[in-house]
Order: sequence, then C-alpha cells, then structure tokens
Amino acid sequence: MRNILFLLSILVSISVTAQEDADNIKKIYSTSLTNGKSYEWLDHLSNQIGGRLSGSLNAEKAVEYTKEELEKLGLDKVWLQPVMVPRWVRGAPEFAYIETSPGKTTSVNICALGGSIATPSGGIKANVVEVKSLDELETLGKEKIEGKIVFFNRPMQADLINTFEAYGGCVDQRYAGAREAGKFGAVGVIVRSVNLRLDDYPHTGSMSYGDLPNSQRIPSAAISTNDAELLSNMLGLNKDIKFYFSQHCQQLKDVQSYNVIGEITGSEFPNEYIIVGGHLDSWDLGDGSHDDGAGCVQSMDVLRLLKESGIKPKRSIRVVLFMNEENGLRGGRKYAEVAKAKGEKHVFALESDSGGFTPRGFTFDCSDAVFNKVLGWKELFKPYLIHYFEKGGSGADIGPLKDDNIVLAGLRPDSQRYFDHHHAANDTFEHVNKRELELGAATMTALVYLFDKYGTETITDKTELKD
Repeated sequence: MRNILFLLSILVSISVTAQEDADNIKKIYSTSLTNGKSYEWLDHLSNQIGGRLSGSLNAEKAVEYTKEELEKLGLDKVWLQPVMVPRWVRGAPEFAYIETSPGKTTSVNICALGGSIATPSGGIKANVVEVKSLDELETLGKEKIEGKIVFFNRPMQADLINTFEAYGGCVDQRYAGAREAGKFGAVGVIVRSVNLRLDDYPHTGSMSYGDLPNSQRIPSAAISTNDAELLSNMLGLNKDIKFYFSQHCQQLKDVQSYNVIGEITGSEFPNEYIIVGGHLDSWDLGDGSHDDGAGCVQSMDVLRLLKESGIKPKRSIRVVLFMNEENGLRGGRKYAEVAKAKGEKHVFALESDSGGFTPRGFTFDCSDAVFNKVLGWKELFKPYLIHYFEKGGSGADIGPLKDDNIVLAGLRPDSQRYFDHHHAANDTFEHVNKRELELGAATMTALVYLFDKYGTETITDKTELKD
C-alpha cells in the first residue's frame, strides 16, 4: 500500500507539473498574439533602416536601434560585442543583355554576387557556355571555356518538400562557380538565381574565390529565373549569341561592427547560459525582413515574453543579434570565441533564420538520449499546431558553439515561400504576416522556457495534459 501511495503521489506531481507547463505556454502564446512587439520592431528595422549589409551605415543604425530597444526592456545586462567584419559594396546598378546579332539585344535582370569583383569599366561581352554543375565544367575543360562566360543553370529540385534541401543541392554553383570557372580561363560567370519560383528577381548571396590568384578572378552575377530560362532557350536555338554585363562592386577594408547582446540573469544557475538569436545583417537588395530581421525581433521578444509572462528563468537567458552571417559568419565565430575564452557554460542555443512564416516546429542537434526526452514535449505544442520535432541542423551563427555539452536547435517555419524572397529585392516588410511572426516568437519562447526549467539532464516526459 505504501508503494502504491508513493507511486500515486509521483503521478499526481507529474500531472500538476504538466498542467503548469501547459498554462505557462498558453500565457506565452496569448501574450505574443495580443501584446507582441516583434512586428513593431521589424517595421522599424525594415522601413526606417532598410537593408543592413555588413559594414554599412544601415548595419550600424540597426546595432544602435536594437541595443536601445533591449535596454527599454529592463534586462539585467545589455552590451555590444565588437567584431571586425568585411565591407563589400555593390556600387552602381548592374546592367545586362543578351545579344542575338549586332545591335539586336534583350535586357535581362542580374545582380552581382556578394564578394564578386567588378567587370572592367566597359563591361564584358562574350559567348556563353551553359552548364548544370561544377563537374560538367571540369568535363568541358579549358578548350571550350576559355574566353567565354559560363552560365550555371541548375535549378532547385522542385519535388523536394524540404526547400532547404533543394537549396543545398544547387548553391555550390553560386558559391564556387566563379572560382572553378576562373581556373579554365572563363571571363565571367552568370548563375541562375536560387529560387523555386519563376520571376524577374535576381537573388544575390555570397561567393568565394578561395585561394584563386587575382589574375584568375572573374566577375560573378545572378540572373533571375525567368531570364535564366530565356537565356537557356535562346542558347538552344543559337549557340553563337553573346551575353553582356557590367557591375561596379568593390571589396573594401574590414570595419568594426558589433554583436548586440541582452541578458536576463538566472535565478538559480546564473553561470549556465541559454541563447536565442538571429543575424542582424542582411543583403542590400531588399530590407531583409525575412532574412533575418524576423529572426532578430522574434529572439528579442523571447526575453520580453518571459518577463511579461511572469517567468523567472533559472538559467541566464541571452538574446544575441549576430553580425555578418551573410558574408563571413564573423559574429557567430566571435561570440563562440569569447564564450570559450571566458569558460562560459552554454547548455542550449536556438536560432531563427528561416523566415517569419508560420512555425512548424524545430530541428535539434543533440544526442539521441536528449532528443528522445525532448520528444516528450510535443504534446505541449500540439494545441498550437507545432508538430515537427526532428534531429537535424540548427543555425549557422550558433554552430561555432557546438560541443558535447550543448543542445543546438533551429526554429523551422513553413519554408515553401521562403526562397521566393531569399536574398532578393522582394524580401520586404509587406511580405511578413504579423500573426505568423508572433506565433514564431511564442514558439521559440515556449521551447526556451522548457529547456530552462528542465535543463538537458533532468528532462522528463510530459505527456499527460489536461485541456
């Protein structure tokens, strides 16, 4: 009888704790949806500041603005962490056309890839070689490539439901295309925009020459998907057409910028750190609302929602707005470097860098044992239609923190529209839905609340919930 009573007391305790968690999470969602700040902050970042390319004046303004807003929240600490970042500038707008015969041209939409060199002042005009992969480039060799513009035209794989997998399957041509084509004597590179939709927006993104000598470095630009289709079709009819493009970008000296950090100090384990964040920099074509203004303001609101919901964290919770994810990852590396130098114990890190669309769940980079325990929390998220708990990648900026003692996670919103806007001029505030953004902020806050309450060693399944 004594053992039965003891078991009953444990079951009652579990049920009460589960209900407490459900109530706190409900409060978090209610607060975000009725009194959220993320949309207001994003409005300012997007419409009053705009695109925030690393090293730019707008990036500096974003640092100042977010620091001021975090200070208004009454956090225990807010500070700037210095980090040197690259400064690449686009210069005058790019221009390109397809020439089918002397004087007969069709204008097309291009944009320089981040990190590319400029064309000569008069631009470049040459015949075009279309390829679908870096391997095909190597097969053709110098004889068929030298003196020509290489056109990489491998589209995202449309039948992959995970659009990030489709992105990963073709982004190598953007990142390394100019480096590889330059080795064979190409004079320029044009890359199909990494976008599932057919439209007129060229999508930029980072590229690298690696250790290629300056003499072999060639300008690289993205072309819109509509115009990639046009160029491919025209090449199918006439291999002798020429392509012209001009761009005026420059790589300048590194400049100092900052990660923006705010903290609520833990009440029981102040030397154990949980971080939540996104990257404050963006590309310059749009205003960076989805990539990654959304992740920044959601992360800021995590700390505010905890305070508004009356939750006092046991562990220290930090929001980190990383600088220079897009073309260097220096903010993420600097944060990890400083944390390691100080001997800080980070137990959990969550990143939002997949857009401000409807949240579906999370991916976790952790041991099987921890993941199996985290699965016990799925029931708490089901009322909010959050069902996706999978092992997988987390986020670029928190990746440098990885070791055997930390759990890394990434917020996973619905990704079907993300690459329509990614790195393009239509990544703007009007394409962010207020309710979806606020649901994402609440979802992140709920997961942070659970990791803070239970840590990573004492997580227990919470599957018996009451309505």
